[in-house]
Amino acid sequence: MTLAATAHPGFLSPTGIEIAFVLVGIATLGAALIAVTTKQLVHAALWLVVALGGLAVEYLLLTAEFIAWVQVLIYVGSVVVLLLFGLMLTKAPIGRSPDADSGNRWAALGVAVAAAAALVWVVVDAFRTTWIDLDGPAHGSTEATGAFLFRHWVLPFEALSVLLLAALVGAIVLSRKRSKEQS
Repeated sequence: MTLAATAHPGFLSPTGIEIAFVLVGIATLGAALIAVTTKQLVHAALWLVVALGGLAVEYLLLTAEFIAWVQVLIYVGSVVVLLLFGLMLTKAPIGRSPDADSGNRWAALGVAVAAAAALVWVVVDAFRTTWIDLDGPAHGSTEATGAFLFRHWVLPFEALSVLLLAALVGAIVLSRKRSKEQS
């Protein structure tokens, strides 16, 4: 063999985990697209459960078990349940809701594509020269991730919990006012 053949190994066939990652990613993207394009609010919330669950599976495939369980417990378990309770308590329409569509879908699509392109550009530019040392200690362990999250991100977690509690209390207040007006 020549030196050129050993320096560039060529195309490596994908592993089963990589194929599963791509397939779950496609299913998650499809669920997310359905969640934002459906006109039924309850269906949108349920498709959001599928999309967030798909992200948890992606984290499992990346061997980030702690983040996967946090995804399931906080987002799938709490946020979506809170969203569904908010829909039920405010007596939002179960079927199609014409009020949910403003007619600005093309403008919203343009803004979404521009924001996604800007986000991809910023992330690629920020991590272009970053290399991961695969031979060093495991930085993604549950202990390291938990210590980092609770050392640096405790305040945003608490702020989110207060925001969710305020949203739930607001939904209860709105539902009680409507029931008094109907009596």
